Amino acid sequence: MEKSIFTKIMDKEIPARFEYEDEHVIVIHDIAPKAPIHLLIIPRKPIPTLMDVQEEDLPLIGHIHRVAQKLAEKLNVKGFRLINNCGKEGGQEVFHIHYHFLAGFQE
Repeated sequence: MEKSIFTKIMDKEIPARFEYEDEHVIVIHDIAPKAPIHLLIIPRKPIPTLMDVQEEDLPLIGHIHRVAQKLAEKLNVKGFRLINNCGKEGGQEVFHIHYHFLAGFQE
């Protein structure tokens, strides 16, 4: 299987602007932001789509949500959107699950 762009970023083959990382996920700035704050939360484990998440992956999915909370606190945002596009028909372009953290909209 060919490496996704996200795996190449994790392997430092492609540069990215990191906001956060730990042993389970990386968080990078989106190169084509759709909001004042647009980050991508990407698990290190390469799971193609949300439909491919298995029972053993559920702690990882929960961790992603905790990371979103930590980002909101760190960036001092009161609200945000957390979006996952699933499958080609759902608008997914990179088949390595990731979540878009969008914030900074006008109140």
